[in-house]
Amino acid sequence: MIFVSNNHPSLRFSRRETFRTVKSVLEEELVPSLSVSVVFVGSRFIQRINRRFLNHNHITDVIAFPFRDGQGVDAEVYVNLDRAKSQARELGISYADEARRLLIHGILHVLGYTDHTTGGRSRMRRREDFLLALLSSAKRHRSHARANR
Repeated sequence: MIFVSNNHPSLRFSRRETFRTVKSVLEEELVPSLSVSVVFVGSRFIQRINRRFLNHNHITDVIAFPFRDGQGVDAEVYVNLDRAKSQARELGISYADEARRLLIHGILHVLGYTDHTTGGRSRMRRREDFLLALLSSAKRHRSHARANR
């Protein structure tokens, strides 16, 4: 089960793309069922979460909380859409692609990937790149199929 909430005052990321992205990551990672709550937020909100729950007083782009209690949702992923917008501009990519990457990054954290070491960061980045390419090629394939009807 996937729950999506957009708590950002003005920026949005498509609910349809959120579901598609989360489902694709879980399928590729061979995770048959996981209940995930995805919350899109802004910088101020994510800084408060970071300070309150992780004792880090700074703004970050994504925070993931896996829960192991077996009750309710299995994980929460908070994606900072302010950072997605600014990072997309810095990287010269689309806002949607950066928001999708952050969502993928958060789901990978929930599944046990870590980026605290150089090796872990490299492994995680390769997996993100693979999943983004997979999602992009599937989207192009669907668009091409619709155009040829």
